[in-house]
Amino acid sequence: MQAQNIIFPAQILRGPGVISQLGDICALLGKRALVIGGHQALMAVGDKIRHQLEGCAVELVGSEWFGGESSESNITRLAKVVKDKKADIVIGVGGGKSLDTCKAVGVETNVPVVTIPTIAATCAAVTPLTIRYHDDGHFRDLFPLPQAPAAVIIDSAILAAAPLRWLAAGLGDTLAKWYEFRAISRHNGQLSGVARSSSANSRICYDLIESCGPAACDAVRAGKPNAELDQVLDAIFMFAGLTSLMSSGAHAAASHAIYEGFTVCDKTREFGHGLLVGFGNLCLLALENRSDEELMEAIRLAHACAVPLRLSEIAELNAGELDSIVKASLHAPDMENMPEPVTAGGLYEAISRVEAMADLLDA
Repeated sequence: MQAQNIIFPAQILRGPGVISQLGDICALLGKRALVIGGHQALMAVGDKIRHQLEGCAVELVGSEWFGGESSESNITRLAKVVKDKKADIVIGVGGGKSLDTCKAVGVETNVPVVTIPTIAATCAAVTPLTIRYHDDGHFRDLFPLPQAPAAVIIDSAILAAAPLRWLAAGLGDTLAKWYEFRAISRHNGQLSGVARSSSANSRICYDLIESCGPAACDAVRAGKPNAELDQVLDAIFMFAGLTSLMSSGAHAAASHAIYEGFTVCDKTREFGHGLLVGFGNLCLLALENRSDEELMEAIRLAHACAVPLRLSEIAELNAGELDSIVKASLHAPDMENMPEPVTAGGLYEAISRVEAMADLLDA
C-alpha cells in the first residue's frame, strides 16, 4: 500500500462572531503576530484583529499586503519580513491566493499560521496546499505543504458581509468536489476507506449546497448570516477541505483544468477561481455525456447559486482567445485525471451544449 500523509488543521472555529476568540488562540501560539492579507480584507478585519491581540498581550508587529499573487517571489519576500520582525505567528486574512501565500510563508519560516477567510470562495483556509501562480497571474503548480493551519476562524458574520460573487465562487468550487471526484472514482474500481471518506464528504458538499445554497445566497444579499449560510460554509470549508485532505488533493479533473485554461487569458484570469470552476463543472457533465435531465438539474442549481452558465457571462471572447483557453485546458495537469481523453472538439461541443441548455432555462 502506498504511504499517504494526511495533514489536518489543528483547530477550526465556526459561527457568527468567532473572531472574538482570536486573541486567546494566538496567545497559545506565540507573542509576536504579523498580519498578511489582501487590501480589502485588511480593511475589513484589521481593527478587530488589533483589538483581539491587545486584549491578550500579543504584539502586532506589522500588517503586510500579500502581493496580489501566491507566487514564489511574494512568498520569499514575506518570509523575509517574518524573520526580520521576529514574528512567531502569521495571521492570514482574505481569499484563496492570500491564504495560500500565508500558509507557504508559515512553512518557509516554521511559524504557525492562523487563517481568517473574509470571503468564502475556496477551501484554502483549511488545506495544507498552496496553488502557486507566476507573478503575471498564470497558473504555475500545486505546491503541497508539510503543515496545515494551526487555527481556522470561519466567522459567518464577516463572510455574510462580502460580495455575493465570492460566495458563488465558493459554491462553484465546492460543487466540483462531488462532480470531479465522481468523474474520476467511478472508473477506479474498489475504493479504499480513505477514498470512501473523501467521496462521502464530497457528496455532503453537494447535498448541503443543493438544500441550503439559494438561501445562503439570500443571506449574503441581506448582509446577515443565517442557518443556511452556516451550513454552506461548513460545506465550503470543512467538508470540501476534508475531501481534499483525505484524497491528498488528487480529486480534480476537467472542471479545474478548464479554470486553469482560463488563466492564460487576460480577460478571464481575474474573474474568480470558483466561478470559473463552476462553469467548468457544467462542461465536465457534458464531457461525461450526462443526460439532458441531469445537466439541466446542475444548470438550475448553478443558476440558483449565482454561478455563470455561459461564456458571455464571464467575458466577451474572440475566437482566438477561446482557442487559447481550450488548448490550455487540454494541457492542464488536472485534465489528465479524466477517465477518457478529452479533445478540443469534445470541449467545444461540451461548451456549446451547456450554453444551449442554459438558453432553455430562460425560455
